[in-house]
Amino acid sequence: MSEQYDDMTSSRRFANVQRPRDAATLIIVRHDDMRPRVLLGQRHAGHAFMPSKYVFPGGRLDAADSRVKPRTDLHPQVLERLALRMRGRPSLARARALAVAAVRETFEEVGLIVGAEAQAAPAWRNIATNADLSPLRYFARAITPPGRTRRFDSRFFVTDACHVGNLDRPIHQDTEELLTPHWFSFDEALGLDLPSITRDILERLRPIMEAKRDIAPDHPVYFQYQIAGKWREETL
Repeated sequence: MSEQYDDMTSSRRFANVQRPRDAATLIIVRHDDMRPRVLLGQRHAGHAFMPSKYVFPGGRLDAADSRVKPRTDLHPQVLERLALRMRGRPSLARARALAVAAVRETFEEVGLIVGAEAQAAPAWRNIATNADLSPLRYFARAITPPGRTRRFDSRFFVTDACHVGNLDRPIHQDTEELLTPHWFSFDEALGLDLPSITRDILERLRPIMEAKRDIAPDHPVYFQYQIAGKWREETL
């Protein structure tokens, strides 16, 4: 990725290096039109981190995410890849929690439920046990460079929209995290004001989604980070 997060210059910075926080993002792709479409929303202009940028739903890992017992677990190969090169003490429980975080943040930010739609009150505690992690595919990972206002060790998951239980009936969430989420074709999405990492992932994902709908559980994971001032890219 040539831009190396240069688009974050509008975000406030800290002089001291911040420790990256675990985070997760979910990329939902629709195939019910002539062209595949992805869900993106615009961040609020008042946010300290990447204000006004269009992003996928996602956010940082919460401690409670590790306590969720989803209805269906991740594919074993996806679970194993999530544990590779994990900072701190690697564990499958923490790997699973990252997928839970992606599903939770998607519900909180855009009101969509991955898995069976809960019959009880539309709250996360009633939805978590119905969560279906099996269709999530681990596609990319990126660590925000040092010096930024926020630093995240972000995992990017992809799933087909057919696995969303309430695709056309989102539950309104008054979080103000993402303004007016919308489905964009890849052409439309790449014309938006995007963070460099979002643009990079869209460009990598586009030929796969245009050729077929599925990503194999053992698909290479693109891992990007900065070390000693140099940008590195690897596959997991």
